[in-house]
Amino acid sequence: MAVSLGRTLYNLGRRPQPGNQVAPPPRPDGTLVWLNVPGATSAPGMAELARRLVEEDGISILVTTDQPFAPQNGMIVQPPPTDAPGEARAFLDHWRPDAGVFAEGEVRPALVLEAAARKVPLLMVEARMPELPRDRGGWFPGRLRSALAAFSAILALDEAAARAFRKAGAAAAAVILSGRMAERSAALPGLEAEREALARLVAARPVWFAAAVPEAGEPAVLAANRAALRLAHRLLLILMPERPERAGPLSERLEAEGWLVAQRALDQEPERDTEIYVVDNPAEIGLWYRLAPVTFLGGSLAGEGAVRNPLEAAALGSAILHGPRPGAHGTALGRLGLARAARSVSSTADLAAALSDILAPDRAARLAQAAWAVASDGAEVTQDIMDRIRAKLDGGR
Repeated sequence: MAVSLGRTLYNLGRRPQPGNQVAPPPRPDGTLVWLNVPGATSAPGMAELARRLVEEDGISILVTTDQPFAPQNGMIVQPPPTDAPGEARAFLDHWRPDAGVFAEGEVRPALVLEAAARKVPLLMVEARMPELPRDRGGWFPGRLRSALAAFSAILALDEAAARAFRKAGAAAAAVILSGRMAERSAALPGLEAEREALARLVAARPVWFAAAVPEAGEPAVLAANRAALRLAHRLLLILMPERPERAGPLSERLEAEGWLVAQRALDQEPERDTEIYVVDNPAEIGLWYRLAPVTFLGGSLAGEGAVRNPLEAAALGSAILHGPRPGAHGTALGRLGLARAARSVSSTADLAAALSDILAPDRAARLAQAAWAVASDGAEVTQDIMDRIRAKLDGGR
């Protein structure tokens, strides 16, 4: 009775909006897997899952989301349908998915139960907290419980999430402690021959890289470099301004201040007495992450936020220093912080002290190793999800 009442109340609470419907694109031929991405948190992992399914299995992917999601070849991105019986039926009539993967914990009962009635295998991944769509309020007895029963497996992010799903009514056997999915590798390309040649030039000198530094952040980087030079007399700073056209004027200013400078744009190399090597080509940033054991994220201390994704440096073995302004990279820096895989500083003096400390090879190596573990986290989880999807497509239950 509770389920029937909940279903009635839920369905009455949501009506299709006539006149606002846009005809979807045609369904591609062959196998189609449907991924529902309710929030930005799961989007990177679901994008990597979609990419691998397309490239490794040659199947088509439908992504339903209200989040920014750049489609790649083999992917179709659509807004999710209104969670009402009529729209759920129309959606599934058109797309006829062979399997469905939901993320985070948002459950769309009308859509999920209609899919289950059609025997579409459903999987929940990166499950954080069970909930109805965010624009639905009210109390719908049994509605969440009945929808959760439609998922063959619920892969919980952590133990707290697993408890929440069991409490919401998911079968204990269906809830599996899994963890985070992998994101696409942030490792940037770099010519190994070029790295080896530069490594021979800098030899055993301590090196740090200030990546994409806005003009307002230059004084802090230079002050930190000057302070660190007192302890590491052969220190080399690789300095990349945020705007490439600033490299020339910046080099002239540094030379006027007495720094010994070499410019990459002028085909100059970091000689034994070079103190600052000014580089300007964003396409080469992977080279500098590989060469420098320590990277400072420009824009995170003085600016509008970190310009570069910290996982780029993490994936290439460079220890990370950053200020209190994450910019668009708050999630990544949060993950690094929880793993003690990055060093946060709050001022110019903090940056100088942290740099001097982290230049010790053993400390930089520990931080870089922890950061690499974060950058490569989730590969086994994504592989497990792919194996589960393949089993369902092959007829497994």
